[in-house]
This record gives sequence, structure tokens and C-alpha cells, in this order.
Amino acid sequence: MAICDSDNAITIKNPDEIEIIYRANQIVSQVLQLLESNITEGVCTYDLDRMAETFCYDHDAIPAFKGYKGFPASLCVSLNEEVVHGIPSKKRFLRQGDIVSLDFGVHYKGFFGDSAITVPVGTVDKDLTHLIDVTRLALERGIEQAKVGNRISDISRAIQQCVESNGLSVVRQFVGHGIGSKLHEPPEIPNYVQRQASPRILDGMVLAIEPMVNLGTSKVKVMQDQWTVVTADRKPSAHFEHSVAITKKGPMILSLRMPRYGNNA
Repeated sequence: MAICDSDNAITIKNPDEIEIIYRANQIVSQVLQLLESNITEGVCTYDLDRMAETFCYDHDAIPAFKGYKGFPASLCVSLNEEVVHGIPSKKRFLRQGDIVSLDFGVHYKGFFGDSAITVPVGTVDKDLTHLIDVTRLALERGIEQAKVGNRISDISRAIQQCVESNGLSVVRQFVGHGIGSKLHEPPEIPNYVQRQASPRILDGMVLAIEPMVNLGTSKVKVMQDQWTVVTADRKPSAHFEHSVAITKKGPMILSLRMPRYGNNA
């Protein structure tokens, strides 16, 4: 989820805590892989939610989003012009040519995992393929800068430059965040460079980095359900997210099935 509403100090995690956060993220990763394998024309978004929730409970975790600030589902399913926080529905079915963003989180042994992907439904237009590819690349570029001694703004700059150099726009109203014993912790991680001072990146931070990228304008609006965020011009949007631990050896991507150091997102 692309929210940061905690005003607590940035927390540094010890190796044991990072190990639990890794395990939480492995459950998230497996859920997203399961969902991606089931993305096809005619699938109901509600069924995707049920699939994610069932897998979560079967692996001794709790869906992190369900009930969070009143969110009614376990999985965020955002179609086409929906940027984030789309609500699954028994009345919504995937169609050929759609793109669908899947955002899922879990609570496991006192810590959280959070990750997101955007998946095409069948064959999509080349501009949508470009949108997905650039958003994934922007996440990789951001992760490359998630290293000890840099600042959060270095992550933001890398994402913004990647997106804008490819003719797309970054969402500014919603941001990435720290993650740990709370789903959303400081620091905020904007996908564009802000003027104010930016925190230094330290060994032991865990960051949920999540570029949200639009084909058209960067402006968005929240729909009447008070959750679903759509692009202001109704052009498509894509979203990728990884939870990343900061180590002296470099960024470790916790939400990969086989986490490794470096930029392989």
C-alpha cells in the first residue's frame, strides 16, 4: 500500500528482525507468483482476493491490508487507469488487453511484508508494455541507490530520471515507506525529488520502494469509495514494489523468492 502515515522515528532492524521480515516477504512473493500464474481473461478480481487470502492463512500469516484503515479486502487489485488501492469485486472480470496491478502484504510473527507487480492480461498494446517495462526498470534503478551512505532522495532521483527519460510520469501524491513492525513506517520514499532535506540511508533500514508510473499526467484522484486511486486523465498506470533491507554489502531484496544483493528486481 502506498501510504505513509506514521510520525515515529526511523527504526533500525537487527539481523533477527530482518530474517522475520524476509520470511514475511517470501509469503508475499509466493502469493504474487500464484496470482500472476492465474491472470487470464475472465478471471474475477474477487477470486484473486480469495486466492491470496487463503494462501496467506495456510502459511501462518495474516493479510496486512484487510481492515487497515477500513480497507475491505486482503488484496489491492488495480486495473488499467487505477493506480493503487483498487478493491476486488465479484462484478469485475479481467479482459484481454487489460493491465492489472496486484499489491499484497502480510503480517507474520510481529513484522510485515509488502510487494506489488503489474501484469498484462494476454497481449497488450505496445505503449502498455512500455509502461510496465519502464516501471519495473525504475524500481531496479531505485533499489540500486538503496545503499549505506546515500540519501532517500538518491532513490527518488533514480526513479524519477528513469521514468521521465522514457516519456512517462511519476505519481507524486502517494509514496513508498519504511516497513517493519508496522506496515507503514518512516521514512517516506517519494518517487520524485523533493526540496526538503532527505534522510541518510543506514545499515539496518528496511524500505518498501514502489514507483507508481502513469502513461499520461502524474495527477491522480481518489474515487468515491475513498480508496481506489485513478489517473486524472484516465490513462493507464503501473506499479511495482519490493521490500528491501539495507546492508553493508548492498541492498537485499527481501520480496524475491531467492533474495540477492544488487539490482535484480
